[in-house]
Amino acid sequence: MEGTVFTASLEGMKHVKSEEGAMLTKPFLDVCKLILPVIDKFGTAMALVKSDIGGNISRLESKYSSNPSQFNYLYSMVKVEIEAKTAKASSSCTNGLLWLTRAMDFLVELFRNLLEHPDWTMSQCCTDSYGKTLKQWHGWLASSSFTIAMKLAPDRKKFMEVIGGTGDVNADMAKFCGTFSPLLEENHKFLASVGMDSLKAS
Repeated sequence: MEGTVFTASLEGMKHVKSEEGAMLTKPFLDVCKLILPVIDKFGTAMALVKSDIGGNISRLESKYSSNPSQFNYLYSMVKVEIEAKTAKASSSCTNGLLWLTRAMDFLVELFRNLLEHPDWTMSQCCTDSYGKTLKQWHGWLASSSFTIAMKLAPDRKKFMEVIGGTGDVNADMAKFCGTFSPLLEENHKFLASVGMDSLKAS
């Protein structure tokens, strides 16, 4: 593979914002989709995360496709649901964006751990990033299935080789975390401004 698994998403991030600095729906979802191949390399350990992310991307994409000009900006979907008082429904786009953002937080934190703790095993990296991100929002069931899944994490050295391709994987990973993190932060700020950043899973 040309470059690393991060190459395409790093390119995609350059187009996530409009000239006025607003978050654009399709480019943001495309960047999230471009990270899915990284999750594939985790194998079964990340099957839950992958189906969750994939489901939320599809939900937001189908809303976008229903009216691309109305939903050109990512937060417009949420605003429509807030007005209609449907934002808290488990099948809402608001909920989809919230959980997609949280799953991406988890991945960014995981990549940070891989960079900052060269001596940690993959399971340690996963468990620590889960504790810092998703765990507080998960109920007992989700939390226990996640904990079991983390024990299936692949060998760290093999994983790094697989995602490395022909590029400098550490540099790309650092760039990915540095560039994507502020975008996720922006999503949280917006969701918090409409009172939707602290919904929990059952």
